[in-house]
Amino acid sequence: MGNQNKSDKSLDIYIIAGPTASGKSSLALRLASDIGGVIINADSMQVYKELSILTARPSEEDEALVPHKLYGTMSVAEKNSAVKWREMALAEINNARKLNKTPILVGGTGLYFKTLLEGLAQIPPISPQASVEAKALLEELGVENMYKKLVKIDPKIASKISQNDSQRISRATEVFISTGIPLSEWHESAKLLPPLGGNVKKILFDPPREVLYRACDQRFELMLEKGALEEVDKLIRLPLDPSHPILKALGVRELALFLKGEIELDLAKKRSQQATRRYAKRQSTWFRNQFGKSKRLSAQYSESLYRKIFS
Repeated sequence: MGNQNKSDKSLDIYIIAGPTASGKSSLALRLASDIGGVIINADSMQVYKELSILTARPSEEDEALVPHKLYGTMSVAEKNSAVKWREMALAEINNARKLNKTPILVGGTGLYFKTLLEGLAQIPPISPQASVEAKALLEELGVENMYKKLVKIDPKIASKISQNDSQRISRATEVFISTGIPLSEWHESAKLLPPLGGNVKKILFDPPREVLYRACDQRFELMLEKGALEEVDKLIRLPLDPSHPILKALGVRELALFLKGEIELDLAKKRSQQATRRYAKRQSTWFRNQFGKSKRLSAQYSESLYRKIFS
């Protein structure tokens, strides 16, 4: 991608994506140090301040080296979404440019990148009552029957959602309850938020599966050593809605079962590692099919890889 220079004042924006444990953050840190960049988080779990170890947020030492934005900036009491993240990310991109620094977005949440790069249909704010009603329906009907109900009111959206995805089923239902219009019609007719401008340089990590899986297993071992159990213990004591996204963070469910005395720690660890590997596989598949043209790296991060990319 050519030699980097701290005096560059272009509209460059780097986007570093890929599955978990592939080395995205290490590359972002090295690049930001080299060109005077600002690292902006694009991971849906790393925005929450209550879970730093299990979400693999950058260390305090790394954050002290270069500016990091949108890491641990939200409380689990706040409601997050792709649209809200997009607004925050655009603000940080503009702030970086005002300081003549290069924005470097890094993460593994494909929807965030898709929202930023391609734009997104604007949907009116959902009334609190509609959210309460949708949640009550889910509890009353269960996921399977709730999905059947969604098939009747919005078959187009239902065909794109897994019948076990309670979060997206509930979301589509609350949109209809609140607006009287199916979510699919909002997507088709609503004005799109404009896509990201500037000179976007996309880098995608796509290491061999066996290498990625080994990294996932090793990293979870390290998370346990760093205090992941204590972190989960604090999290599950909070008055959280059972459907809160943070409770779906890798390892939370499994470690919570151990803390409640329902399974042994070794089994919790193995299940967490398995869940992480499966998630990494889904991420890899999504990025290969949805990320578009990019600089693809078929290896984990290393200093030699960095020099190869930017020499």
